[in-house]
Amino acid sequence: MNPKTIATIGLIVGVFLTALEGTVVATAMPAVINDLGGHDLYALPFSIYLLTLTISSPLWGRFSDIAGRKVLYLVGIVLFLIGSALSGAAHSMNWLIAVRAIQGLGAGCVLPLTFTIIGEMYDLQGRAKIQGYTSAVWGLSGLLGPLVGGLIVDHASWRWVFYLNLPFGIVTLILCAIYMQDYFEKKSYFRIDAIGTVLLVIGISLLSWGLDQEVLWMVIGGLAAIALAMPFELRHPAPLLPVDSLRDFISRNCLLNNLLAGAAFFGAIAYIPLFVQEVAGAGATAAGIVLTPMVVGYTLSNIVGGRIIHRVSLTALSIIGFSLLTVGFAGFAILIHAGIYVMAAAGFVVGCGMGLGMLATLLLVQSNSPSHEFGAATAATVFARTIGGALGVSLISLLIGDMKGISTTHLTTGLQRGFILGFCLALLALLISMLGTRLPSKKHPAT
Repeated sequence: MNPKTIATIGLIVGVFLTALEGTVVATAMPAVINDLGGHDLYALPFSIYLLTLTISSPLWGRFSDIAGRKVLYLVGIVLFLIGSALSGAAHSMNWLIAVRAIQGLGAGCVLPLTFTIIGEMYDLQGRAKIQGYTSAVWGLSGLLGPLVGGLIVDHASWRWVFYLNLPFGIVTLILCAIYMQDYFEKKSYFRIDAIGTVLLVIGISLLSWGLDQEVLWMVIGGLAAIALAMPFELRHPAPLLPVDSLRDFISRNCLLNNLLAGAAFFGAIAYIPLFVQEVAGAGATAAGIVLTPMVVGYTLSNIVGGRIIHRVSLTALSIIGFSLLTVGFAGFAILIHAGIYVMAAAGFVVGCGMGLGMLATLLLVQSNSPSHEFGAATAATVFARTIGGALGVSLISLLIGDMKGISTTHLTTGLQRGFILGFCLALLALLISMLGTRLPSKKHPAT
């Protein structure tokens, strides 16, 4: 194998590493709580990981545009491994929460820089195929994570859930350190918008945490801080946000579509298990029966999309994806009383739509971003999807209302409203993607 192929394998192993973490830890948390105590802190190891991942993603993306990709990617892997080792050695919940923040910082680097590096290593068709393989690994980790976590907890110690990251991470570190070439041309200066960056970090932190914890003043404060940062960002030659990319019609619409689709898709994923167990009266295994087709659909559509990219334009692929997403959510809303297998079929359509839509929008953003913002624009795509997911979960929670003592009828009505919201968001994304066919996009080929 040539060095580029070996480096790509290392990058894909890194994606598997960080993707597996999200599902395997959830399975182990009851055992962690029984060992370390701190039942009132149950959600914080998840929340702090997602918070630092979300906050740091745009920072890593922009810094990679200034200082280069390879070194920062290796730093991210090392941070993730340090966080994993310290998590496995945790002796209290407070310790675990603190080191999970370090893990999140590492994951916030690995995910966007993987997409950025792949975008620079390959042309459009090769990039689409590799993104398909990456999504397949992501889907596989989603399926294997709960099983692996359960086996580890049942037959070993929960600490091995974290220690398991070390061999995979070391393989990634070695392969990428030796074989990965940095295609980035380093700048002779290092400048970044300090004031705008600080305001954005504060704003993103408050917004992410406020959405997660449903604290209104944090959401408002976060939006205000982001608004205050914009004048600094627009005037600075090296802003944290990909300002030049956002001025492009196609890129701007793609980022908005990631926000809308992320809100619809991840909001549904969060509440479908509730529907299956509380409304349909089935167990946790049945919830997996409904969620699994969504993951499978997402994975297969990414692979197929990567294979047909030379025959179908990116804009057409985006329209097909968001059309399927709209149809799938219409099925969720209309067929909510039809049984879990019908819902599973609708979930497969949703997954296919999300997979095609996310593949197309990522490639469109990369194709229409100037080289000096390639990393920041790619990270912004991941960031928009993540923030959208947090927003979607919060909005559906508001539509359902107070869960304490809620009847099955009211819960069904609330979930149906949530699915209708998902339909409206997917339909809006479809309309925006159709607008993209009316204007030509400017090309900034990756080096």
